[in-house]
Amino acid sequence: MDAAGKDWKSPLDPDDWAALRRQGHAMLDDMLDHLQGAAAGAGPVWQQPGAAIRDSIREALPATGAPLDEVYQQFRTSILPYSVGNTHPGFMGWVHGAGTPVGMLAEMLAAGLNANVGGRDHMPVELERQVVRWVAQLFSFPEEASGLFVTGSSMANLIGVLVARRRALGAEVRTQGVRDHAQTLVAYAVRGTHGCVSRGMDMAGLGSANLRLIDQQADGSVNVAAMRAAIEADLRAGLRPFLIVGTAGSVDIGSIDDLHALADLAAEHGVHFHVDGAIGALCLLSPQLAPKFAGIERADSIAMDFHKWMHVPYDAGFILVRSAQWQVETFADLNQSYLAREPGGLSAGSPWPCDLGPDLSRGFRALKVWMSLKVLGADKLGQAMAESCERAQYLAECIAATPELELMAPVQLNIVCFRYRTPPELSTDINARLLRDIQLSGVAAPSSTRLGGQYVIRTALLNHRTGRAKLDELVEFTLTTGRALLAAQA
Repeated sequence: MDAAGKDWKSPLDPDDWAALRRQGHAMLDDMLDHLQGAAAGAGPVWQQPGAAIRDSIREALPATGAPLDEVYQQFRTSILPYSVGNTHPGFMGWVHGAGTPVGMLAEMLAAGLNANVGGRDHMPVELERQVVRWVAQLFSFPEEASGLFVTGSSMANLIGVLVARRRALGAEVRTQGVRDHAQTLVAYAVRGTHGCVSRGMDMAGLGSANLRLIDQQADGSVNVAAMRAAIEADLRAGLRPFLIVGTAGSVDIGSIDDLHALADLAAEHGVHFHVDGAIGALCLLSPQLAPKFAGIERADSIAMDFHKWMHVPYDAGFILVRSAQWQVETFADLNQSYLAREPGGLSAGSPWPCDLGPDLSRGFRALKVWMSLKVLGADKLGQAMAESCERAQYLAECIAATPELELMAPVQLNIVCFRYRTPPELSTDINARLLRDIQLSGVAAPSSTRLGGQYVIRTALLNHRTGRAKLDELVEFTLTTGRALLAAQA
């Protein structure tokens, strides 16, 4: 109460709700206009913020507030035009989803609800469980499977490592750590595996040096015979294999391991079989692409990202685990009195999501996935994925038909790696400058990688808005700019 005995009024709610409503509607209209313009390819893909733009947001901590419309205008001028550009059809660099209007609206609803989905008995938690059931169905996992929304596949892959560690070493590892165990745990993955797997070994206290990176075959997939030999060598040395990581769509070129062969190898040696499916796992939504991932249904755990090829807003990573018991045994801590579970009331509904992963405070990520699946449907999402791969094949054909360009890796999914042909001594310099010129032009935004020691331009065609005309524009700009750069070296 205040001095007059009246109830306190919140200083954080608006004095004029009607004015806030008008401003909110204007913001929503502006963002829908922005998405509609991006879908049509309006403006540059990306533009670099200059010093003046960066300086425009540098200020001391504001002690008093400013009107919302003024702050929003700063967002419109200093932030909105200078985002990464992944909503635009010309974005084709890193593996970023393009988003959808449905996903944006769902994110707004989730923010309005402001639910903490770490636990307790309420419908946002129940909705996450429903999405888990859908994902388990997609991958033909058993009814006892469990899953969890996380920030992204970096966290999902870490959880996969931790579940495998708990299965190998038992409950004591959670209290005693790995220091006193007689045998060193070792894991195996293809040399092209994502760096987060190595980081997961590091953060799990197992050491990144104990991840054996196995040579690739010509198509980028793991050499299973070499992996078998590495396991047998480690066994002879007194080490303990505990984890095989399969890759379902490598980050460099989109290669896919022989998942059936890896499942067989894991079963033979009694180790946990985890699949990093950040790029490709959700391709099971597409009847055309699903056969490429045969054997993924045999995994013990799968990491994936809904914010990639399903285009829900960032972030929406996910881990699927074959047995809920494995996940609970890895993470649950029921000894905290403030997290006590009750047979009824708001504290019912155990196990909670916080028993399945490291986070207690969690946002309502499931709503945007649930709403995307409900509104768009699995068939349409799968169709968009298949069409992305068709566009990649089209771009590969254009490159193969152009003598000045060279395709640098087989196109297995939606990633196309190429370079502008130059004398060997100029290749890296010209292709690196070419990439920067493409990005700065606003025409497109590819990225780079190195394959066989060579610098290459990499296009990841996830964006459901990218059409043939944009790919033709990319090729034409690459040729024109490459010729000019090469001529300048003459």
